[in-house]
Amino acid sequence: MRETLGLTGPKKGCDLGQCGACTVLVDGRRITSCLTFALMHGGREVTTIEGLGGDPEGDLHPVQQAFVDHDAFQCGFCTPGQIMSAVALLAEGHAGDDDEIREWMSGNLCRCAAYPNIVAAITAAAGR
Repeated sequence: MRETLGLTGPKKGCDLGQCGACTVLVDGRRITSCLTFALMHGGREVTTIEGLGGDPEGDLHPVQQAFVDHDAFQCGFCTPGQIMSAVALLAEGHAGDDDEIREWMSGNLCRCAAYPNIVAAITAAAGR
């Protein structure tokens, strides 16, 4: 994705599927792209951070906007993976409370420790 298609949003973090920086959605489900071959997902819808906003006016996806509004990033390296996981988490209905959000986001690491703001952004995007 990064070299051939120029989709540099998913980051190469650990190459072990442990940091979540490479998270993308395949048919709406989150996966760590470092542990899968693109050929395994032929004919399926793969969404990266680049495809999330996507409206002609350039408006951000509600989760992206919540991350901006709640300052839920610092260096930005993990942000694409965090946002993709948050989108999936909300679609899966796992935003009942802060503890549930933390549990379902536990596969995404943030070196800058922006976790409180990430949880606040997801809570806002969930409408709580």
